[in-house]
Amino acid sequence: MILILKPHINSKTKEFHQLESHLARLENIELRVHQVQGVEQTLTEVYLIGNTAALSVEDMRSLPGVDHVVRVSEEYRILGRHKDDNRSAYFDYQGVRFGQDTLNVFAGLCAVDSPESVEAMMKALCDNGQVCTRMGAYKPRTSPYSFQGHGKNCLPYVFELAGKYGIKVIAMEITHESHIDEIREALDKTGKQTGVMLQIGTRNTQNFELLKSVGRQQEFPVLLKRGFGITLDESLNAAEYLASEGNQKVIFGLRGMKTNGGDPHRNFVDFAHVSVVKRLTRMPVCIDPSHSVGSRSRGPEGILDIMHATAQGVIAGANMILVDFHPEPTKALVDGPQALLLDELPQFLEDVQIARDAYQQRLSRFQIYSGKNN
Repeated sequence: MILILKPHINSKTKEFHQLESHLARLENIELRVHQVQGVEQTLTEVYLIGNTAALSVEDMRSLPGVDHVVRVSEEYRILGRHKDDNRSAYFDYQGVRFGQDTLNVFAGLCAVDSPESVEAMMKALCDNGQVCTRMGAYKPRTSPYSFQGHGKNCLPYVFELAGKYGIKVIAMEITHESHIDEIREALDKTGKQTGVMLQIGTRNTQNFELLKSVGRQQEFPVLLKRGFGITLDESLNAAEYLASEGNQKVIFGLRGMKTNGGDPHRNFVDFAHVSVVKRLTRMPVCIDPSHSVGSRSRGPEGILDIMHATAQGVIAGANMILVDFHPEPTKALVDGPQALLLDELPQFLEDVQIARDAYQQRLSRFQIYSGKNN
C-alpha cells in the first residue's frame, strides 16, 4: 500500500510525525519513505510493506497529511501501474521531460574514442536540433582484451563539448559504483554544463549491489537495459531494485534478446514489449535498435534494418531511442559495423518523426473508437 501525502507534508512537519507515530503501531508492517521530485513541488510517498490486505483504504486516507492511497495490485510495488493509481508516468531532468507520452532520441557514440569524434557527433546533433546523446566512457566487453573505454579520462572533454553544443543529457553506461563519483566530479569541474543519465547495461541487469548503489543516489536518472538472457519479469524486478532504494527516475530499455532465433540480426528484436512494459509499469520505455540489429544491412527497398526496427518500436509507443552513430564507423573502437553515418542523421530523424506521427494517429483513432464504445 502506498500513502501519497499532501504537497506541503514532509518529514519535518507535525502531520508527518503524527502519521509516522500511528503507522509505527501497525504490526508486521515496514515503512519506507520516498521523496518524488516534480517540476514545481516535491511529494512524499510512504510505502507500507508487509501484509496490508487487512488495512482499510478509507482508514488510511483519513490519517494526518494523507492525500490519497494506492493499494498495490502488482508485484512491482513502486514502479508498477496499480489499480486506481493516477500517479504521473514522467519525470523532468535538465529541462527535458521523460514520460510514457514523450519521445527523445539519444544518438551518439557507443564508445568515446577521441575528442574529434565527440565534437563531430555533437555538432551534428546541434545542427539537427537534438539535445540528447549517448557517449560510452566505460565499456564492459565479453573479451578481457577488447577496448574497455577511456573511462574518467574522457569525461572532461565530453562534458565541455556537450556544453559547447547545447547537449542537455548524455546517456552513459557505468559498471561500478565508483563511476558515479567520477562522473559527478567531472561534471563539477567542468561547470555542470550538461547532465548524465546513468545506464545499467544488459550484463549488469542483475548486479544487485550495483543496482542498490545507483538507486540510492537520486541526482541522476537511470536507463536500465533488459537482461539479454532473463525473463521480462526478472528485468522489471531489477528496475524495482533501483526504485526501492529511492530513485524512481527510471527508464526501461529494450535491446533485443540473445538467441539464435534472431539471426542474422545480432539479437532478437523485442520491441513488441514496448506496450507490455508501459502497461505493467509507469516507466518510459527505450528501444536500442543498434544493438538489436547489429549491422548496416538494408532491405531490397534500400531502408536500413536499423531504421525498420526503430520504426517498429516508435509506432508501438516507445519513449526513447538509443542509437549508434559515428563520423567514421570503420575506425570506431566498439561496434563500428552497426553505427550509422553522420550524414544519415537527418534521414533517421525524419523517419522517426514519420513513425511517431503514425503512432499519434493510431492513438487518436483508438481514443475515438473507445469513446464511441463507452
